Amino acid sequence: MSRLRSLLVVLGAVACVGGAWSSSAIAGAAPAGDVARYILPPGNYGGLPFTANSTDQLPLYSGLTPLRDQVTMGDINDLFLPEDFRPIGATTEEDTGRPGLRLIYDSYGIPHVYGKTRADVAFGAGWTTARDRALLLQLGRGPARAAVADVPNLNAFGLVTSGRSFVPSAEAEALVTKQRRLLVRTYGKKGKKIIADARAYAAGINAYWEANDIDNPPATVNDVIAVTAFIGSIFGAGGGGEAANADLLAKLQEGLGVRKGSRAWDDVMLADDPEAPTTIKRRFNYPTLTGGRVKGSVVLDPGSIESDDPTVSSAEAAAAPARKQASNFLVASARRSASGNPLAVMGPQLGYYYPEIVQQIDLHGPGIKAQGAAVPGLAMYILIGRTEDYAWSLTSAGHDVRDVYAERLCEPDGSKPSRSSTHYRYKGRCMAFERFNAGELDGKPVSYDVSVHGPVFATATVDGKPYALSRKRSTFGRDGLNLAALHDMTRGKASRPSKFWKAANQFGFTFHWAYTSREKTAYFTSGELPQRPRGLDRRLPTLGTGKYEWQGFLSRRKHPHAVGGSKGLLLNWNNQSAPGFMHGDDEPYGSVHRVEVFDQWPRRAMITDNVGIMNRAATEDLRSPVWPIVSKVLRGGPAPSARDAQVVALLDDWVSRDAPRLDVEPDGTYDEAGPTIMDRLWRRIAEAVMEPRFGELLDDLNDVRSLGGLSGESYVDKDLRTLLNRKVRGRFNLSYCGKGDVDRCRASLWAAVADAADSLEAEFGGPPASWRGEASTTGFAPGLLPTRFPTTNRPTFQQVLELQRRP
Repeated sequence: MSRLRSLLVVLGAVACVGGAWSSSAIAGAAPAGDVARYILPPGNYGGLPFTANSTDQLPLYSGLTPLRDQVTMGDINDLFLPEDFRPIGATTEEDTGRPGLRLIYDSYGIPHVYGKTRADVAFGAGWTTARDRALLLQLGRGPARAAVADVPNLNAFGLVTSGRSFVPSAEAEALVTKQRRLLVRTYGKKGKKIIADARAYAAGINAYWEANDIDNPPATVNDVIAVTAFIGSIFGAGGGGEAANADLLAKLQEGLGVRKGSRAWDDVMLADDPEAPTTIKRRFNYPTLTGGRVKGSVVLDPGSIESDDPTVSSAEAAAAPARKQASNFLVASARRSASGNPLAVMGPQLGYYYPEIVQQIDLHGPGIKAQGAAVPGLAMYILIGRTEDYAWSLTSAGHDVRDVYAERLCEPDGSKPSRSSTHYRYKGRCMAFERFNAGELDGKPVSYDVSVHGPVFATATVDGKPYALSRKRSTFGRDGLNLAALHDMTRGKASRPSKFWKAANQFGFTFHWAYTSREKTAYFTSGELPQRPRGLDRRLPTLGTGKYEWQGFLSRRKHPHAVGGSKGLLLNWNNQSAPGFMHGDDEPYGSVHRVEVFDQWPRRAMITDNVGIMNRAATEDLRSPVWPIVSKVLRGGPAPSARDAQVVALLDDWVSRDAPRLDVEPDGTYDEAGPTIMDRLWRRIAEAVMEPRFGELLDDLNDVRSLGGLSGESYVDKDLRTLLNRKVRGRFNLSYCGKGDVDRCRASLWAAVADAADSLEAEFGGPPASWRGEASTTGFAPGLLPTRFPTTNRPTFQQVLELQRRP
């Protein structure tokens, strides 16, 4: 942490220069009647020493939380900032020394960039990044290269937040440089303009450093491309968990028998549940099984995975690479709106950091009038925001852009291979792995084997024979191409849904895109999605012999997309995109998903309804949709004690009021006992349901599909509804709770209630209603900013939009 702090001090803000500049002198006001507002906690400035702009948006952000769905237009105006292309309040002009550029900072420290040329605009965006996000620029440079190279068993984002040092090799840098040429080959004139924008942006960063005597290695176009890869690796990739899936299948077959183990595994994968909530209702086919008999997918021997990195456990290596998700959008079409204008509340959950990993910015120049959140490192384009006539947002989709390949090891002389063999079979040949030197991590060399498919991260056995496990990513070597989508969105190229789909399809990273204009709302899900050959189960590793290679990528029209949405709504909280469309092999979608708590919509909604539904869901316990079926089973028989009956009655009442998790007073404890009881009880409920079949394999299940999360909720929901003979689509192959005996199931659930109640009573004493535990609060990683605030399950950066229809 000392390294982080010292670097922030060195790179901290230099005071703005220049006098006040009247906001009335700035052209570009939004049309009268538009609602366009945004928020970014903790604040837009991210350096040391702290300034007023380091934390000035946090009180607004937290001020919305206790209101739940009782939100007025006054609340929206008070608790979100204007996103109307004009500075807010008193302004300061910063002298950049560039004649064609005016850089205005408003009272919230948000930069407004006015350039005579697009190079001026990009230069100004670079200057603001160097000023407001110096720490991220420096700490992110090395990890961004690690993301480009797909260094196995390494969390590139974790390097930034931990302050660890990764120094890329010349080979790793070459991977970035190649993408500059690819941009031009792919997009021609537009590609050249993107490179020119990146060059001007880097020049702005360097100019700020020079003007303020900051001695840093010069920023380059390669930095822009590498940061693009970095963002994609955190939020825009999916799949790659096939090894963990295969290990679970092998253990279940060993423990339950091949047939029953396979059926249990098929249930818990949650890969094709017809009850999974989806953003759109139209079916798009991207199935789990690619057709024909499965012969190109392999099941690993149970427990045989061994990580190639001794500092990373085998379970960690087998799991899909870490990524972040919790973004959402709630978009209502004009026909669903009381005003006749489209409505949108939308934003990405980026996590809570200081400095925050995006920055607010307003860009003006030839063909450019755009405002929103940009990524430090490529802030000449808006990542999520608006132009004059439309706005957009992203949520992580977790589509299947990574595959694990099982490379059968061999020896060139025909002798028996071992895990340490340096060759593998591909298209009939015994080929040598390439050794890639990625650089140094904390001063230690980082190198690894690479097959034709990708970096090797572990070894395993199949029927006793040794295999290497590698991961292939569809966007590898193509990260920079994603800039084209942000280029087009920023420059107003998405004036109608069809053009929006075209722009968004240039994003090879996997995201749900929400769109609203003055007339239409639309949806698209992006990603460079491989078309796989017949004979595969996408949940399992693919045999790497060359017989089962990708056969191109899905065309734009085969990506889930829509205008308007079902019943005029487009709702997403990282849920499944469309029926029939499997996301990543690590992305389970069952009968329950948090997107379902975006409910209670009026027939004709106002923007206050939109914000209120989002905000109520942000403090609603996300296990609440499952509780009624649990309660129904419990109430089919007598409670073990009056106390246990009180616990269930208390939860029934709390859930009927949308299960609030609040400390409104605030006194440091929850306002009622519901959150504390549910936190203590839920895992016991999920285990009571699944343990009769899984037994000692329950922890293995939890490692792959969390019992404490949405997977566990779906298991409980579907199994108990089946047990009570409710209507169920896509029933599980097996019964779980009580192995299908309702009395035994009920007894196990009551035992879970009693066990949780015993624990809580020992801790708190008194009746269940008095069990009010410590309320959850959230802080800012990596700990430089000590401020904490009440936890809310809400996007970090967020927009509220109602753009008036044209006369």
